[in-house]
Amino acid sequence: MRVLSPAKINLHLRVGPKQTDGFHPLVSWMVTVGLFDILDFTLDTAGRVDLSCSDPMLAVDDRNLIVRAARILQAEMTKTSGGETSRKPIPPGQRGVRIVLRKIIPMGGGLGGGSSDAATTLIALNDLWSLGLSHQRLSEIAAGLGSDVPFFLNGPSGICTGRGEIVEKIDPPRVRWVVLLLPEISMPTPIVYRQFDQMPMIRGWNDAVDWAQWRNLLAEDLLRKLQNDLEPPAFSISPILLQLKESAEMLVARPVRMSGSGSTLFTLYDISECAKRAADEIQRKLAIRAICVPLATTEEGSG
Repeated sequence: MRVLSPAKINLHLRVGPKQTDGFHPLVSWMVTVGLFDILDFTLDTAGRVDLSCSDPMLAVDDRNLIVRAARILQAEMTKTSGGETSRKPIPPGQRGVRIVLRKIIPMGGGLGGGSSDAATTLIALNDLWSLGLSHQRLSEIAAGLGSDVPFFLNGPSGICTGRGEIVEKIDPPRVRWVVLLLPEISMPTPIVYRQFDQMPMIRGWNDAVDWAQWRNLLAEDLLRKLQNDLEPPAFSISPILLQLKESAEMLVARPVRMSGSGSTLFTLYDISECAKRAADEIQRKLAIRAICVPLATTEEGSG
């Protein structure tokens, strides 16, 4: 079984003050983009879970969300949802898998690759092992793996609240193209949040938004409304990232936003040809990798 695992961007991200549990409440509009990791799943009836990856820097043991997702499903009793499973259930002791991950989504860039891979693993193994687990149960498991994982069970477009694990599906934006700027800058999420906590609190983080109105806006109009409360702390940690954002905005003459805690930057377009030209120009003049991909899609992008 081969499955594409999409990246995401946070079109809009508002962050509240840290709570007593140590987490920050969020309001975020997440949307998948046409940039994918590729996972191959092969049944192993000896009960082993084995992960290999094209990127030697990525852990392939229990530190990896893919392995953790598989281990959790191994512990689940065989269940059905809405009737019998479509194939004979595999005995629990024989539920194993060999997983090969071709890593394409940059790590540590705010694109959710690890979370997406975990969600893809839950869906794939629920089928491969004939578990018959309900969407609700998979969502509960996903929330335990990480705040972004549930979104990838509910994409391509959703409003994420709580710690990010509560997902309300909404229609994708009218805008269909995104240019991703992929600098080789590492922005560890915990460090960005620590810096956020040291800065003055941003007001209005939980203000109501008319998402239906936003989703119908043209690209430039939507860009002017989008915010990311993690931009100020990320840019204070990495002034080079701020310089790149400002240079890109001058070059393409439209706002450029950051996804998640960074370091990926993005801007939006209504017409694919315009997006492709912008990506080419950014890459040529700013010496930074830039790609044009579809927004809110489950199909491979144009590169």
